[in-house]
Amino acid sequence: MSALQTLLEMGFTENSAKKAISVTGGGVEQAMEWLLAHADDPGINDPPAAEPQAMGQDTTEDERGGGKEGEGSSSKEGEGSSSKEGEGSSKEGENSSTAAEENQEGDDAAKSIKCDDCGKLFKTSEEVEFHAVKSGHSNFSESTEEKKSLTEEEKLQKKRELESKIKQRRKEREMQEEQEAREREKKRIQMGQQIAERKRAMQELEMKKIAEERKKEKLEDKMARDRVKEQIERDRQARKEMFGNKSEPGATTSAPTKPTPPPTAAPTTTTQKKEYTTTRLQIRLPSGTPMVQEFKAKEALSAVRLWISLNRQDGEPADEPVKLSMSFPRKLFSEEDMDKPLDALGLVPSAVLMVSK
Repeated sequence: MSALQTLLEMGFTENSAKKAISVTGGGVEQAMEWLLAHADDPGINDPPAAEPQAMGQDTTEDERGGGKEGEGSSSKEGEGSSSKEGEGSSKEGENSSTAAEENQEGDDAAKSIKCDDCGKLFKTSEEVEFHAVKSGHSNFSESTEEKKSLTEEEKLQKKRELESKIKQRRKEREMQEEQEAREREKKRIQMGQQIAERKRAMQELEMKKIAEERKKEKLEDKMARDRVKEQIERDRQARKEMFGNKSEPGATTSAPTKPTPPPTAAPTTTTQKKEYTTTRLQIRLPSGTPMVQEFKAKEALSAVRLWISLNRQDGEPADEPVKLSMSFPRKLFSEEDMDKPLDALGLVPSAVLMVSK
């Protein structure tokens, strides 16, 4: 049975088997090893390239020449038979001895090439080169042993070994792809955690800025109240000094009359209320996620609700109706409040809004 038929019985396609035989030199084992190594190649089942028939004309010419020589030898056979009959009989013994020697030399001639490292036999030099490249062996010698063809049991065994190797290769490739997928997922999770940490840090920094601004505003209000109190106290002391020890000379009355105090003058210095053009609102979603945004003081509360619907990232749909409220002082804004400006609702210069469904 030829190597091609053996490979076809093992389940390989005809094109792939021909390609493996042409590459490895015709050995079944080498062809199977080549097919195993190139089982996943995209063009493994493509038809092999056609080999040029360069020897066709030479063969025809040789056959014609042989025919002419046969004709010449037959025409001259009668003439030379009588003259050489004696010589043929004398050389018959020599030819028989020469044939015996040639048969003995043929038996002792090399029938295969043996690998001295592993003991495998090969028929062609291409098989030897393929084996040397694959195994790294370098010691080869000629052998009189003839490489036997595989039996049916050996073919089945080779087929099972080949299928086992293919499954093992596929399993290793799947494990490698799974490992690479896990590594990619791990990197994605790490990047997500880093992004979340950066967002959290930015939110904390924004909250600190808001707290510092509130603290600064409270300090300014306290200083203004202290200045007003000091001015009132100075005006009170000045009135006491003006009316405390003042009396009319020569006037005798049975009962002193209580002087009517003049109307108190308004403080000379008054604090002007600071006007804000913008406000910073901290918005807390139902999930607890904070959102910070600046709005104009004259914008309506409905603009804030619209901005929340467009920018919320808690998974709720944008058209989900929401309600807005304040925690301190406790207040729930109605639909009528949505048309009022933020400064009229007490949301300037900063405030915290709670979002609920």
